[in-house]
This record gives sequence, C-alpha cells and structure tokens, in this order.
Amino acid sequence: MTVTTSEALRTEASRRVPPPPAGGPEPGSPSAPGATTTAERDVTQDATQDVSHDATRDASSDVSRDASSDVSRDADALPGAGTATADARADLTRLLFAGPDPDRTHGTWRRLLGGPAFTYRPGLAPAERAALSYERLRLLNDVLTAEDPAAPARFAADPHRLAALHEWIGPVDGGLTTLASIHYNLFLGSLVDHDLAHDHDLSPFTAMRRVGTFLCTELEHGNDVAAMETVAVLDRERGGFDLHTPTPGAAKFMPNTSLTGGPKTAVVAARLLVDGEDQGIFLFLTPLSDEHGHLPGVRVRRLPDRTGTPVDHCLTSFTHVRLPHEALLQGEHGRLTPEGSLTSVLGNRRKRFLRSIGRVTMGKLCMSAGTLGMARAALTIAVRHAHSRRISGPRAGERLPVAAHRSHHGRLLDALATAYAMTFLHREVVDRFAGLGDGEGDRTAGAAGAAGAGREDRADGTGRGDREDREDREEIERLAAVAKGWITWQARDIAIECRERCGAQGLFPANGISDLPANIEGGITAEGDNLVIWVKAASEMVFGHTVPLPPARTAPGDVDDPAFLRDLLTHAESLWQKRARTALREGPSGDPTGRWNATSTPALEMVEAHACRTAADAFLAAADRATDPTARALLRALCRVFLLRRLREHTGDLLAEGLLTPDQVRALPRALDTATAEAAPHLPTLAEAFDLPPDLLATIPLASGAGITRALEQP
Repeated sequence: MTVTTSEALRTEASRRVPPPPAGGPEPGSPSAPGATTTAERDVTQDATQDVSHDATRDASSDVSRDASSDVSRDADALPGAGTATADARADLTRLLFAGPDPDRTHGTWRRLLGGPAFTYRPGLAPAERAALSYERLRLLNDVLTAEDPAAPARFAADPHRLAALHEWIGPVDGGLTTLASIHYNLFLGSLVDHDLAHDHDLSPFTAMRRVGTFLCTELEHGNDVAAMETVAVLDRERGGFDLHTPTPGAAKFMPNTSLTGGPKTAVVAARLLVDGEDQGIFLFLTPLSDEHGHLPGVRVRRLPDRTGTPVDHCLTSFTHVRLPHEALLQGEHGRLTPEGSLTSVLGNRRKRFLRSIGRVTMGKLCMSAGTLGMARAALTIAVRHAHSRRISGPRAGERLPVAAHRSHHGRLLDALATAYAMTFLHREVVDRFAGLGDGEGDRTAGAAGAAGAGREDRADGTGRGDREDREDREEIERLAAVAKGWITWQARDIAIECRERCGAQGLFPANGISDLPANIEGGITAEGDNLVIWVKAASEMVFGHTVPLPPARTAPGDVDDPAFLRDLLTHAESLWQKRARTALREGPSGDPTGRWNATSTPALEMVEAHACRTAADAFLAAADRATDPTARALLRALCRVFLLRRLREHTGDLLAEGLLTPDQVRALPRALDTATAEAAPHLPTLAEAFDLPPDLLATIPLASGAGITRALEQP
C-alpha cells in the first residue's frame, strides 16, 4: 500500500488504532500473553541448540541484594532458553513500560506504528522525506483529537505521554521525532505553561491548522543563548511590540520555519526592551506564514540538508515585525501592563529567562526518549539477525548462528544491559519530573514553577516552602540533563554496535538500522549539547551534591552481588567528586578559567559515575518489582553485566582505596563472564520484551529473518 497524502494517513490511523479489546493484553505487553510467538520460538530454539549449554552453570554467581539467601532460588529460576516462559517476557515488558495507565501512555503509539503509514519508503528525496514527516505529524494529531479536540493541549502537559510518544516514533522517523518535540513540547507546551492558554484560542494549533515551532538559539548564540540579540521593543505610542533581528548573527538558527508542512506560528524568544531598559528574555507568539507564503517582515532561508533524517531547518530573521500586546507569553515570572509596568516574582533577568524557556527540560526528556527507542529498535533487529544468520561451525557441515559466539552475543548482551538501564533510568526521571506538577498530574515543572514561584517559605512547619520546592526542581532538572547526556551517548554507541553486528546487511536503510546513529546525533545536540549541559551539571555537583555513600561493610563484599557492585560505583562517584573539589581549591588563584580547566576532567568523571549509579539504582528497583521468577533472575544477571562493565575503569582507584581486594579485582572478569553466560541463552526474550509491533518488524528484512535481497522482490 502506498501512502502519499494526509488523507490516506488519517484513514490509516482510524484503521490502526482501535480501542483495546476488553480483557485483551495491555499495549506495552506481549501481543499474546501465555503463548510464545513463532519468531520467539524459533530464536529461542536456536539459542538452546547452539549457545553453550553451560549458560546457567555456577549458581553461586546469582545476583541479589541478599546473596546468601537468594542465590539458589534465582539460579533455579533461570531455565535454559528453550524453557523460558512467555510469562517472563510479559513481566519484563510490564516493567519496561511501567507507569500511569501504560495502555494510554504507550499502547496508543505502539498500535499506530504497525501500519504502512510508518513503513520505510525507499527512493524519496530529502524534501519528500521532510514533507512525509509533516504528514505523519498530522496523523499523530488526528489520534489525539479523536479523543477530544482539546486533547493535544492536555497531551503537551503530560510528561509521561509526551515522552512515550518519542520512544515509539524515534525508530521509524527521526524527522517526525524532531517535529513532534517542537510542536507539542516547545511550542504548544510553552503556551500551556503561560497565561495565554487561559484566554487565547488554541484550536488552530491543537487542530494543526497551523504548525507550531520554537525560535530560541541564534546563529552566534547557541550554548550562550542567554546572550541573544533579538529584541522585542515596547511601542508605547501604538501599543504592542516591534520584533527585530538587529544583526546577521542574531538570526534564529535551525528552526523548522519553511513553508513545508503548511502555515506556521512560532514562539520566539526575544529580549524585552521597555524605554530602552533590558527586562530580560521573554517568549512572543509570532505568526510566520499563511497559505500564501511568509508574512511581511519574516525572512526565512532554508539551510543545507544535515546529517540524519531531513527536517526543514532554516535561518530566520525579523525586520520590525509588529506584534500585539497579547503576543507576550506572561506568567508569575513576568507580567507587563499595557502601560509598560513589569511585575515579577523572580528577582533577576536570568531567572525570568530560565522560567520562560522551562520547556527545554521536558525537551531533554523527549530527546532522550527518542534515542532510547532507537537503541531498543537497533537491538531488536540485531538480536533477531544474530539468531537467523548462520555461519560455519567447528565440525564439518555444521552451521551455527552467529549468536553462538561469545564475541558476538557478549557485545549484544552488554548493549542490552545498558538499554535496560537507560529505560529504567528514564522512567525514574520522568516520574520525578511529573511529580513537580501541581498535584493534578497534568502540569509540567515549568507550569508548576510559575504557579508556585510567589510562595514564601513556611515557618510554621505545616508544609514545604518555596526554597525546598526550588531545590527539588533544580535537582530534578539537573538529573534530566545528566540523564539526557548519558542516554543519548549510550544510544549512539548501541546503534553503532548493532549496525556492525549486522555486517553489510546493516548498511541498507531498508533494514531499519543504518540511519539510527545519524538520527541519534541530532538528539545529542538538541535541547542542550551534551557536553555543555554536563559541564553545567558538573559545576553544580562539585559542592552542591551529596553522594549517598553506603554504610561501611563488616565483611568483604561478593563480586557476584549487584548490591555490592552498586556500592562500589557509588564510591567511585565519591572519589571523583573529592578529586574535583581538591582541583578546584588548589587551582590557580585569580584565574577562573584555569581553575575550572583543572577541575572539569574529574568533575565530568563524577557526572558519568553519577549517571551510571543512578541508572543502576533504577535497574535494581525494577528487578525487585518483578513478579515472575525467571524475569527477576534475568534482570539481576543483566544488572550484574551492566555494573561489572561500568566498574572496569574504576578498579584501580577502588583497589588503591582499599574498597576492593586484589583477589576481588582478579575475580571480576570471571564474574562478568559468568553473568554473560547466564543471560546469553535468553537474548531473544530480553530483546522481544521491547515489544516492537510485529507488523512493523515484518517489514524489516533483517528483523524477519530475511536479507536485503527481499527488498528486490517488492513491487
């Protein structure tokens, strides 16, 4: 079926997204609980026959918080791959997609992706691919408006659903992932978080008669966006504002402002000038184009095609564009009367700016979600290929799947362990971020912050004051930045590894994997370049972060115990923090740049260890929530793989500090090999738990046991 128009896409949406059947499986859980799929039976049978049968040997290496009591029980729970139950996979899927109303949060998008509207389409020029992403964006919006015409606005204020959307669409259309993040989070979300949503008709944007975009960074002001030059000057004589780009370097860089996709309106970040006085950066609702073209005073130049899925990125500038007073997005952080009097509960321009662009934090969660979905898709394809691709064995005439070899399945298992850790960390961060809302569960941190910014600290002990709320918000926003950097970097590594493990077949876009590394690059840079946001987090955490060191142990730890391994990672985090503090104190006086240069390396190591330790905590907590014994044992074995891999670079420090003994250091490689052997026969179950739609996987030659030559048979 060829899909070329928005009308056809909407027809497909109505076909592909029926309400879940009563009593049927929750989306986000296996399609047929209690019955193993044909593909799963095939790959698990291959693993049973061809992967070493000693995979479940050495039960003493089981992982548990209480190794002395749980080892034998968990070892018994890890059968051979051929007897792994569908219940285990169902439990893994339940844990991976846990959250409020998983059917509504994840199932809506999972059901949608199985149809031809999201199938890979070869031969499209970059401009055609960009246009297709807009058609698909409208398809997503049709799904929302089918619930209620106002649903897109509520969707923009729901961190769980917003992040989940990006997880599912990331693997199939990187351009769509970018557009959805901009329209729903940065644009519509900014409107929802400000007063304008209460007295302005949002229907042009919720019905997507106008696509929303977000103009913040400038050509010469990216990471230092607070120094932007675009101005909105209050016009006292005529009322409203004069929006102007004063220099070529102030042109807004990379927003999707072309005519592709239809008429557009932007939220534009600009410096508010009142009688020549800079009041800080605010957001302004600015129409850019209509059905006839760009509006007067709006200049748009399309940028060259970039790496990754095409998006209509542009350079955009304004020449004295008139805006009404209502264009200013106002809130507690700043309100301007028509006469030009500004009131704010925040004390300085920087705080007002950060509150205005508060949606960037949710954007970090969206970007990490999109790349997380890409990593899981890459692993699903690579694991399926590893069990269907056969090579010569050691005996004459013998053919083995490449998954039989530790050099192959060990790398995939390492990537799987990381992907599970990434997923559980992301769930933890989104939950905490959503908890910053106003108690109704449908407001973001930006909205919650604006609503509560005027409260005074309570002195009567009856509740939390503004200071405590602010500290919570700052900590969670920092965690979102740290998680974004770690998840997107890990996603790139996973996608590259999976592409390589698929050999030459992985180089063809039709096999669903070759485009993923380049698409992930966009997530690494968007919503704050990873290194820059980590440097900011590092500077705050040197003295503004307390590492939760575990109690001193009275007996040597067990390198097969994930709780002990987690504690070692915490000590590594603390060691790097101490080094950063020492470097900062002893750095060259009178030279701030020199002092930070001496501090930044250990400080960034601290951030890396913090990200891994936080992910391990989320991983262990998820394993504790498992109800199926096989799933629990698999998660513990997988978490051991994750922790042992992360500890390798810290063993010297831990040994020097007396936190590891020489015998324990020597035992670590064997512990990793044992954990890998335990989990290796279950690679298919672990990957299938990611629950990509079977109809989608059937369109990918590698994922369905075929090769790229199958594409030659397509009409």
